[in-house]
Amino acid sequence: MKIGILGTRGIPARYGGFETLAEELSARLAARGHDVTVYTRTRYAEPGVREWRGAKVRVLPTVPTKYLDTVAHGLVSGVDAAFERFDAVLVCNAINAASCFLPRLSGRTRVVLNVDGLERHRRKWGAIGRLAYAISERLSTMVPDSVVSDARVIQEYYRRTYRFESHLIPYGGDLPQPIGHDALDRLGLSPEGYVLYVSRLEPENNADAVVRAYRDVPGETPLVIVGDAPYAADYVARVRREADPRVKFAGAVYGEGYRQLLSSAAVYVQATEVGGTHPALVEALGYGRVVCYNATPENEEVAGEAALPFDVRQPATLSRLLTAILDDPGSYSVWKERARTRTNERYRWEDVADRYEKVLQGHTVLEGESVIP
Repeated sequence: MKIGILGTRGIPARYGGFETLAEELSARLAARGHDVTVYTRTRYAEPGVREWRGAKVRVLPTVPTKYLDTVAHGLVSGVDAAFERFDAVLVCNAINAASCFLPRLSGRTRVVLNVDGLERHRRKWGAIGRLAYAISERLSTMVPDSVVSDARVIQEYYRRTYRFESHLIPYGGDLPQPIGHDALDRLGLSPEGYVLYVSRLEPENNADAVVRAYRDVPGETPLVIVGDAPYAADYVARVRREADPRVKFAGAVYGEGYRQLLSSAAVYVQATEVGGTHPALVEALGYGRVVCYNATPENEEVAGEAALPFDVRQPATLSRLLTAILDDPGSYSVWKERARTRTNERYRWEDVADRYEKVLQGHTVLEGESVIP
């Protein structure tokens, strides 16, 4: 098939979950013989790169503001996709629901929308943003041919709220082992010698709560914060002010450097409160890390009994948990094998690609068919 992937910031992946999906999925679909194009925003494009891991990279402009970036690029990409006459298009982000009709203007294209999490619950959005996402949720059930939910919690939400059935396809977590340790060396870190937090530095991801909780964790073990946010300068500054001297801010790290940091952490902390399946959480499990996660339904769905919960609203629960793990890491090593096993059973990228391939071809993915039993 000729396939387009729209609605992300593009590849190589340099931002968040949708970009990880675009890169990992496009590479696997291309390896299966499909002609895949990933639409990429100018500011995130690698200069001169027009192909990445077998997929074509189509760079188009956008309006680089908080409220218009995704919507504008979705519209431009949708119009371009109509002229490309794809067999199928995967559109990412519910806010792009209204533009899902555009690729169909060629008269032949099947459109699948991945709605992500419940974006209107994110604290970063004002009244206009929340209203736009609320409208887009409804349009998601009307405009595309099929909808994908990346977590059972999101699937159940659409079923309960709109009486609408979506395909359940999460993210994969079986990334390759990194080569070398340059990223650790740059930050002065040793393997198994630091706690890691990875997320965009936005309020609902609770980096501020994590650094406050870490004040009460004794010892000299560094806490490494990986992530940034283009439209949250005030919040990022507040997180930095609240951090003690042991906290290292690595900024945004991608690719090999990200894998190096993730695969060598003593503990990984997932503090998000909104969203579906978070790729970094799945990937931390895949690397067999001891994982502590904020006990939301979405995070519990992914972690199961392979990780350790805390309540981000009560920072002391995280402080006590990290203190216990760092004081006696041997007693918590059993969680590493549990994490790897869960990923191998439920979150493999080849299984994810299988399911997307079927949905893009117009088939129904049955509830118990693969990745999530």
